Amino acid sequence: MNRRDFFNSCKLAALSTFTSSLLLKADEEFETNEEIYPADSLAIGSTPIKKSDIFIEDNDINEFIAVRKKLRLVQRHIGYGNFNVVSFDNLIKYAKYAKNIGEFTNKELSFLEKIFYINPTQYGFYGKKISSSITEKISEKDIVKIPRTGHYLFRGKPEQTYYEMKKDIGDTIILTSGVRSIVKQMNLYLDKIYSTDGNITEASKSLAPPAFTYHSIGDFDVGKIGLGYDNFTSRFALTDEFLKMKSLTYIEMRYTINNKDGVRYEPWHIKVI
Repeated sequence: MNRRDFFNSCKLAALSTFTSSLLLKADEEFETNEEIYPADSLAIGSTPIKKSDIFIEDNDINEFIAVRKKLRLVQRHIGYGNFNVVSFDNLIKYAKYAKNIGEFTNKELSFLEKIFYINPTQYGFYGKKISSSITEKISEKDIVKIPRTGHYLFRGKPEQTYYEMKKDIGDTIILTSGVRSIVKQMNLYLDKIYSTDGNITEASKSLAPPAFTYHSIGDFDVGKIGLGYDNFTSRFALTDEFLKMKSLTYIEMRYTINNKDGVRYEPWHIKVI
């Protein structure tokens, strides 16, 4: 299967699912809202494409499909929270010995290494490389799980900063993403590529490649309780919580408007200083 056929089939599947949901609602009285009909429900394939954009290569499609499936299965096998901090070596072990997953093939491992080690400046991403090896691990003694979030923070300044923010802003602020291992970032990155029809250039504007995430050394994301997916859009910048954040002197925003890294504006991403 080539890239064009694969993502076209994904579009048809998404449209079919959406249409089915409409039919199920046909006899009900309801008001259309973003919770039932998210703004991007039919946005698959709607992103403008530039001639310079780089896509997943046709000869990588099979590995792309297989790797995403195995990553999801491992996440389900070990739990969402544990998956946030799982190492690459342990990922391979879990997949190999779990009956419903299966060992990563050499081609699949090569694909993962290719995604990790490739220079992303060709995609328009100019951030600093944070992790030099795909097998780098996060030590359990260096992190702490934050209650009622499913996420971890690094002990020391990140943890202290988060709780100081809770004190200064209020309990409506919540940790939405903390420590991310290379495996976790890889999973998010491949999912983002999938959502952009294989457009790696477009995906890299809204998510750092696996070797380049500051989540692996201290940064974290926050949101407003009850805001849902909008916590990861510019709408978060319109909240009272964000306005209060702007007055805090002990934090900075990592990805400001027109930042030099080439990443979209992320008012929710906290740079620990």
